[in-house]
Amino acid sequence: MSNGDPQQQGWPTWVIVLVAAAMLLIVAVGVMAVLAVFGMRRFLVNAKTAEARNVVGQIARDAKLAYEIERVGGRGKRLCGSALPVPSSPSSIGKGKYLSSPSDWSGDKDNGWVCLKFTMDAPQYYQYLYEATATGFTVTAHGDLNGNGALSTFVMRGRVSGDQVVLDRSIEETNPEE
Repeated sequence: MSNGDPQQQGWPTWVIVLVAAAMLLIVAVGVMAVLAVFGMRRFLVNAKTAEARNVVGQIARDAKLAYEIERVGGRGKRLCGSALPVPSSPSSIGKGKYLSSPSDWSGDKDNGWVCLKFTMDAPQYYQYLYEATATGFTVTAHGDLNGNGALSTFVMRGRVSGDQVVLDRSIEETNPEE
């Protein structure tokens, strides 16, 4: 009577080794696939958050430049007034990219996106805001990359110091992978 041992059932040793090696190979490929999926997910999140970091930095630099440009009519240096958020609600970016229209980037020569000379014509993962006071401004990006309603936030500030605008050295990030 056989006890289930492959060698007692007449299996050659090379077949047993080959089957064991194949099973190990399958397990190794499975582990590599899991790691590849995780790595790709991290890569995609980093690529998407790069949008927020780049755009927030660009808006802050545009606000600084707008302040430094001498105004026609003798108004001197001053910050652009606040801009309406684009898109108007963070829920517009929760399920994918938002494609803005030129009219979203509204304002005039003294206020908003027109004053900053900033627009985006590519689809975006984030909602962008520019809020100004008499002595500084805040640029914010809100995103919901995984569509769960929890927002990631990227913030950069600038403040008037003497006759120039000083920008934060870094962007504050809260839940960047949300």
